[in-house]
Amino acid sequence: MAFDDQQPPWGKKKGPQTPEELIALLLNKLKEFFDGVGSGEKSRPGAGGRLGPELFGSGPFANLGKLGLLLGVFFLGSLLFSAFYTIAPGEQGVVLRFGRYVKTTSPGLSFKLPFMDEVIKVDVENVRKEEFGFRTKTPGQRTEFEKTGYGAESLMLTSDRNVIDLEWIIQYKVQDPIFFAFKVKDVKQAVRDISEVALRRIVGNMTFDYVLSNREMLASATQREVQSSLDRYQAGVKIVTVQLQDVNPPEHVKPSFNEVNEADQDMKRLVNEAEESYNREVPKARGDAKKMLEEAQGYAVERVNLAQGEASRFLAILKEYKGGPEVTRRRMYLETMQEVLPKVTEIYVVDGDKGGILPFLDMRGGAKAAAKSP
Repeated sequence: MAFDDQQPPWGKKKGPQTPEELIALLLNKLKEFFDGVGSGEKSRPGAGGRLGPELFGSGPFANLGKLGLLLGVFFLGSLLFSAFYTIAPGEQGVVLRFGRYVKTTSPGLSFKLPFMDEVIKVDVENVRKEEFGFRTKTPGQRTEFEKTGYGAESLMLTSDRNVIDLEWIIQYKVQDPIFFAFKVKDVKQAVRDISEVALRRIVGNMTFDYVLSNREMLASATQREVQSSLDRYQAGVKIVTVQLQDVNPPEHVKPSFNEVNEADQDMKRLVNEAEESYNREVPKARGDAKKMLEEAQGYAVERVNLAQGEASRFLAILKEYKGGPEVTRRRMYLETMQEVLPKVTEIYVVDGDKGGILPFLDMRGGAKAAAKSP
C-alpha cells in the first residue's frame, strides 16, 4: 500500500465529485493538450503529458486530425454528461427505455443509458391546488384574489331551485408517479372536471339552507366521490382536502334573496306561533268536547232511566185502574193534591151553588208549627 493511501481522508487531494466537475477537469486537460500541439512541443518525460506534432504528423491532414479528435472528445464528454441525472428531494424519477417503463428512482444522483433512456421527474411531495370561482393573485395570500371571469365555475343550482355561488379549493398530491405519468393525459384538468361534476351533483340534491348549514358534510362527500372517480381512472393522485370558501347567492340577486329569506323566516315564525296555539287550544277543546260528550251520555242514561221508571209506574197504575177505576182515580187525585197544595201560597175555595168564594181558614201555619214543636 502506498503512503498516500495510508493518509486519512482529510489529508488526500479532493478529486471531482460531480459529473460537471469531471467534465470541467477533462476540458482543462484537453485545453492543455491542444495548447502543447499548437506550440510545437515534443512529447518528453516531465512535460505534463503533452504531445508534439508527431502524433498527427505533418502535412495538409494534420489540422483535420486535430478537429476529428476534438469532436470525438466532445462527443464522449456529452455522452458521459447525459448518462448521469439528478433527482431532487421530494421527487421521483420514472425511467423509460425506448418508451417502456423500466424503474422508478429516488432522490439523488443516478445513471441512465444515453440516447436510450428517458427520465420523467415527478414531484410527489408538494401539494397541488385547484381553485374554483376565483384565482389567487399571490400564492399563499388568500386575501388577494380575482373573481372576474371565473363566476361560471361557482354558480350552482340547488334542489329547491335556488342559485348558489359556491367557491371552493381542492388540494391533491401525487401518490403513484407511474399512473400519474401515463394513465391520464392531463391530470390537472381531470381533477378540475371530476371535482366540479361531483360537487354540482351533490349540491343539486340539497336545498339551499341545507348547503349553508352542512358545509363540512358537503366537503367530505365531495372528497370521497372525487377520490373514487380518480382511483377508477388510475390517475395516481390523492385528494388531500376539499375546502368550501364562500357560500352565498349571486351578487345581482342577493337583495331579492334577502327579501325572500326574510319572508321565509316570517312564514316560519307564523307557522311556529300557529303550532303553539294549536298545541295549546286543541287539547283543551278536545277535553271540553270529551267532557260534554260524557255529560250528554250521562244525561241520556238518566232520561232513559227516568222514562222507563215513569212507564213502569204508568203501567202499574193502569193495572190498578182496571181493577178499581173510581178508587184509583180518587187516590191519584189525593196524591196529586198532596204534592201540589204545599207549594201554593194562597188557596181559594169556590162554592158552585153560591157562586162566590168561601172564607178559608188557613191552618197550615199551625200545622207547621205543631210539626216543628217537640
